Amino acid sequence: MKRLKTVLVLFIALSLQYGVRAQSAVVSPPDTAMYGQNANTGNFEEIRGIKLYYEIYGQGEPLLMIHGNGGSISSFRYQIPYFSRKYKVIAVDSRAQGRSEDLQDSLSFEMMADDFSALLDKLHVDSCYVLGWSDGGINGLLLAIRHPGKVKKLAITGANLTPDSTAISGADYLGGMNYYDTLGKMPQTPEIIRNRKLVGLDCFEPHITREQLQTIQCPTLVIGGDHDIILPKHTLLIAEAIPGAYLWILPNSSHSTLIDYKDLFNKTVEDFFENSLRK
Repeated sequence: MKRLKTVLVLFIALSLQYGVRAQSAVVSPPDTAMYGQNANTGNFEEIRGIKLYYEIYGQGEPLLMIHGNGGSISSFRYQIPYFSRKYKVIAVDSRAQGRSEDLQDSLSFEMMADDFSALLDKLHVDSCYVLGWSDGGINGLLLAIRHPGKVKKLAITGANLTPDSTAISGADYLGGMNYYDTLGKMPQTPEIIRNRKLVGLDCFEPHITREQLQTIQCPTLVIGGDHDIILPKHTLLIAEAIPGAYLWILPNSSHSTLIDYKDLFNKTVEDFFENSLRK
């Protein structure tokens, strides 16, 4: 289905010319590693009443990767091999998704942000770089708000602050609500209950205020596609509210900026993590 923010799958003022886009959008061959199913590097941790699954790749400064709704570690199949050359990549299945278990009735972005903070504590990571996609971008914002010392730099793509048509394209917003209602009328198997909980997360959350964004202390790069289901004007609103944030809107790009432009995306985020940008 086409969820609120691609449920159940998925200018830093660069004035990108379409000729540059064509050059930068070179197709990278997918890595063959079993991301999300790698027994050699995968582990479970008992975190806040659930079992959280994660995989670690590479060495260096820690980099936490947080996927979108209904996704998994494999959502970063084009980012893990690139960033693990220089970073210690910590890729996590968010609660109730991928291989992470969650039998609780409730689900919120705040709960998930606290999960990631607790996991970093378990791994003895004081602070890290964070890359979040879609719901993972929301988690990244809340991690920086609720646990500011944990985030060195934050890069997010396709995040939103509110679950309504001021942030999300009308068709996708209505589609998500309709799908939530449809799931409620189906036989309530464990899978349907889990899926409805995830769809409901995007139908009714988040509720992040401008005042909360203004408390974010880490350098932040806010990314979106010009044809993202998150409205570009909403992405701009997020960047304007975070002190000193950088904004990057990719032309001819969907909600999947890190796939549509994987090579340019990886290089730009790496540059952001490694360099001091213009104030």
